Amino acid sequence: MSLDAAHLEYPLRRHGMDHDRYDWSMLQQRPALKWPEAKPLAVWINVSLQHFPLNPSAAVKLPGGMTMPYPDLRHFTLRDHGNRVGIWRMLNLLDRHKLSSSFAINAALVERCPALMLAIRERDAEVLGHSWSMDTPHVGALDEAQERAVIERALDILRRTFKRDIQGWLSPGRLETARTPDLLRENGIRWFADWVNDELPYCFRTDSGPLWALPLPTEIEDRFVVLDNLHAEASWADQVIDAFEFQRAEAKSSGGGRLFSLSLHPWVMGQAHRVKHMDRVLAQLNGARDDCWLATPSQIAGVAEAQA
Repeated sequence: MSLDAAHLEYPLRRHGMDHDRYDWSMLQQRPALKWPEAKPLAVWINVSLQHFPLNPSAAVKLPGGMTMPYPDLRHFTLRDHGNRVGIWRMLNLLDRHKLSSSFAINAALVERCPALMLAIRERDAEVLGHSWSMDTPHVGALDEAQERAVIERALDILRRTFKRDIQGWLSPGRLETARTPDLLRENGIRWFADWVNDELPYCFRTDSGPLWALPLPTEIEDRFVVLDNLHAEASWADQVIDAFEFQRAEAKSSGGGRLFSLSLHPWVMGQAHRVKHMDRVLAQLNGARDDCWLATPSQIAGVAEAQA
């Protein structure tokens, strides 16, 4: 029995990726992107503040989730250390180097860590939606109404707590359903950082209008390099600096702006034996201000949108 020809038909098959979310293009073929003050490199640092439940209920385990039978106190308390101790070391380092960062926040922390939330609010930093907790993955089996409710609840609490608009989003584990971009834009999100397939912002199509993608690379993320790849902390710092210096030189030689973004986690780099390596990375960024536009992610998305 032959296969029905209908099985070989796919209306979204096209060059690049088989969807209609964005027009596929190579970075080198796009018009040059210009950052303010003609700076060749935009720099964005993001710190993720996360809550990992001791007894997770989601069918999908997110990166950093519990790995042992309940109660997995060893891993739970390590993550809790980031919100009790590690984050303050990170904030001190950012202040010492006069660098700012955005904060992707699980909304569950508003009730669980009010003093930390107050400290973030007083910094007047940009806050990203980061869903409810690291136990609310946006995965294919999730009902649309449930996903919409999680997004609405998280954004409502963050907007009321920080008394400002929340324009950006980072999904836990960078997981999405097919509906996630539409639901984010529907709830006032202008940009998100789940897709890592580029090094400049690019525009998604959604049912509610354009949604910008800002790449936040996994390959130099502290958790991925140190805990997944099992590289030494010094090696992580070397890799980050190598990426930064390469993109800085590439931006100068190409005549088009580039984006360097760095993802950090207090429960990883806020450990006492790792802080000096984060210090070395931030010192490198701080020393390159003449070439770098140190910006919030919404500022970066705004410049890209204005030149689209």
